[in-house]
Amino acid sequence: MTGDETKHLPLEDLHTAAGARFGAFAGWSMPLTYPAGVMKEHLHTREHAGLFDISHMKLFLVSGPGAIALLNRACPLDAGALEISQSKYTFFLNEAAGIIDDLIITRLGDDRFMVVANAGNAAVDEKHLRALAGDFEAKVDALDRVFLAIQGPEAWAALARAGIETGSLLFMHGIEPRQNWFMSRSGYTGEDGFEIGLPEADARDLVATLLKDERVAWIGLAARDSLRLEAGLCLHGQDITEEFDPTSAGLMWAIPKDIRATGSFIGADALRAILERGPAQKRVGLKPEGRQPVRAGAALFDADGNRAGHVTSGGFGPSAGHPVAMGYVNTALAKPGTKLFADVRGAKIPIDINPLPFTPHRYRKG
Repeated sequence: MTGDETKHLPLEDLHTAAGARFGAFAGWSMPLTYPAGVMKEHLHTREHAGLFDISHMKLFLVSGPGAIALLNRACPLDAGALEISQSKYTFFLNEAAGIIDDLIITRLGDDRFMVVANAGNAAVDEKHLRALAGDFEAKVDALDRVFLAIQGPEAWAALARAGIETGSLLFMHGIEPRQNWFMSRSGYTGEDGFEIGLPEADARDLVATLLKDERVAWIGLAARDSLRLEAGLCLHGQDITEEFDPTSAGLMWAIPKDIRATGSFIGADALRAILERGPAQKRVGLKPEGRQPVRAGAALFDADGNRAGHVTSGGFGPSAGHPVAMGYVNTALAKPGTKLFADVRGAKIPIDINPLPFTPHRYRKG
């Protein structure tokens, strides 16, 4: 770590050699774009296979006889109901049901689980999990791994050529294909793809092999953002924070119905109260008229000029072919087709509530 506390990726030299332009994200120096540029990187991922370095994210191994009980307390989850290799999207909630972080948890054995946490929250998540673990017979290990994602319709074929077979692995499942490796069929683009945590030496070999394949190209954080926004996927710190609960965020599909009713997870009572009275606002897709993107922070107004909500993420959708955004609006206005106005530097831009996602998901589910 440098004196300014900015963290650097273990493979930073490879990104520099590839001509990456770096920028700060969640305390890390991250490759934002490569010489091809955001538009081409985005479309390459949708058409071929994009390679992302996501080593800023953190992997935790939770194990021991109390691992299931610990995770059921920490998350609105029935960890014991997961099959071996099954992954589940879930959350750490605070007592008010605000979203501390969104996570993916994979069951690797009877009492072994992999938890993948976001970069900006890794330290908070680790502290939170370790504090809770004191009440259970469970161990939390923060793993030192390079974390790569390969996303797109040709991702499986590129991995196969690199000697990694993925055939039987379905969307939202994860395995340990080699010692100290973790691989899941998941991602953050709406495309079929994989995330692989592995030791640095192995990662360097894998990257070198993958990049010999013309279907594979490095993709930066800027295209990762436009890809996930088109896919209607939330970015923690923007679209979901501790200010928002899973009901308002439209993420209740991630919480099993019996757990909503009887789970003893942190924030359970608060979440049940919100469900009973209904959320005051809801996360929605937003489609601005014209070609000008509407960015995060823009205020939204109804036809009478009353404040209606705000934009949390916005940009241009290269695959959608028009600007795309997400935000929160008063629940009464959350119906697709509702017309609002976004304030962009004093100009009122017409904007429609639009169903999510903007581009269809293409996950391999069977």
